[in-house]
Amino acid sequence: MSFTGPSVGSGGRTDRRALEFGRTYVVRPKGRHQATIVWLHGLGDNGSSWSQLLETLPLPNIKWICPTAPTQPISIFGGFPSTAWFDVGELSEDAPDDIEGLDAAAAHVANLLSAEPADIKLGVGGFSMGAATSLYSAACFTHGKYGNGNTYPANLSAVVGLSGWLPCSKTLQSKLGHDEAARRAASLPILLCHGKGDDVVPYKFGEKSSRALSSNGFKDMTFKSYNGLGHYTIPEEMEEVCAWFTSKLGLDG
Repeated sequence: MSFTGPSVGSGGRTDRRALEFGRTYVVRPKGRHQATIVWLHGLGDNGSSWSQLLETLPLPNIKWICPTAPTQPISIFGGFPSTAWFDVGELSEDAPDDIEGLDAAAAHVANLLSAEPADIKLGVGGFSMGAATSLYSAACFTHGKYGNGNTYPANLSAVVGLSGWLPCSKTLQSKLGHDEAARRAASLPILLCHGKGDDVVPYKFGEKSSRALSSNGFKDMTFKSYNGLGHYTIPEEMEEVCAWFTSKLGLDG
């Protein structure tokens, strides 16, 4: 399931490396710091809007890091620039994945997590395109490598995707062929939530992503659907996220 196409500059070379990530917003834990979650916004958004929502959640032991994606030309907008974790082409399951953009975004997440204390549990979550980047990060973690072959350094303990999809689903099986990858996949908790009324990222993409993960050895996979929910979040969904994080990360109270 991909909504992505390659971002190519002159001469067939990608010009992504000139892009800069935007401002990062941090929500400090109000209680004992037990976990740090990098939370990724959707296409055209920024880290500020999600940081304001996450600050209201009853999760005092989590530190939230909310980065802002680079502003880059987006194929689905006819090349018009927008904040995006990777390039987005046609809305289809057969569109090519922007591996370079996904790798850059996943590396940015891992870099943000690398500064956290050793005894803190680490996770990544996001909405829409941010959810796709989170699931790509999960695949990199289990494989031990980014799509470009470089070592993935972060040790993830939880992954959440709201209203999103799984990039590179067709190549997931080949990446999980060795014992260590299979062990990581089996033990990594993943929560996916999707509204049945989503008219931006169709519900079937979330459903198929869940099935692809489950069938490839992600045994701790939870999929929640919401009748009538469009491409946005609601309190009921965020309550589910709170309960799931508290359970999976063993948070106080």
